[in-house]
Amino acid sequence: MISTLKRAGYFLGLPLILLAAWIGYTSVQTNFFIPEPAVLADRFFHIWFSERLMSDVLPSIGRLLAGLGLSIVAGVTIGVIIGYVRWIRWLFEPLFEFIRAVPSTILIPVLLLLIGINDAMKITLIVCSCIWPILLNTVAGVTSIDEVLQNTAKVIGLKKLDRMRYLVLPAASPQIMAGIRQSLAVALILMVVSEMFASTDGIGHWTINFQNRVAIPEMWSGILLLGIIGVVLSVVFHWIQKRILAWYEGLKENEND
Repeated sequence: MISTLKRAGYFLGLPLILLAAWIGYTSVQTNFFIPEPAVLADRFFHIWFSERLMSDVLPSIGRLLAGLGLSIVAGVTIGVIIGYVRWIRWLFEPLFEFIRAVPSTILIPVLLLLIGINDAMKITLIVCSCIWPILLNTVAGVTSIDEVLQNTAKVIGLKKLDRMRYLVLPAASPQIMAGIRQSLAVALILMVVSEMFASTDGIGHWTINFQNRVAIPEMWSGILLLGIIGVVLSVVFHWIQKRILAWYEGLKENEND
């Protein structure tokens, strides 16, 4: 109970201090570009939870999760193949290094011409950027597996698919999860960018639209919503990671004892 209260205190301490400073500042100083917390809270709930929940918030989250999900499936699959088969790694490594060096945002004009202004374009843009941290971490995880373990698996007669299931994927899972964690923030950024420049709906579109209309509390409400989505994604990922890597955390604790 005490440890839970301490953890809640650490988690909420700094946000509460910042909120108190914000309230104090707006109570003594009027600034057009910094709205009062009560005004921002009113606009936040009015816009995103009554007006635009179904038409903008849910489609944005759908694009984000679709792009992230496809990136995980493609990144882990290709990463395991490249990491496990040496000649494929040598063949494709220069090409991957070239593609990885190209910023994803520069692909927006190309994707607009090829796919058009639709959800497929936005999801493709997210995949083009999020796949690399997952793929490269997966390759690093697979190639770092101890050869003694791999030879032991062969000696005891495990088939290739069983070696993938019982040895390769579990051993590489800490680095795969690290790659997915890096992709979370990237996916959120690419979702906003794609909606700002090539969309008629979504959180990114309306945030830049409010800025162009000099609707300051509404603009801040979009930024606040994106921050909350980022925190929720991080908490959900941490919860999943703890369950998938429970064996790994136990192993580290034993090593520290």
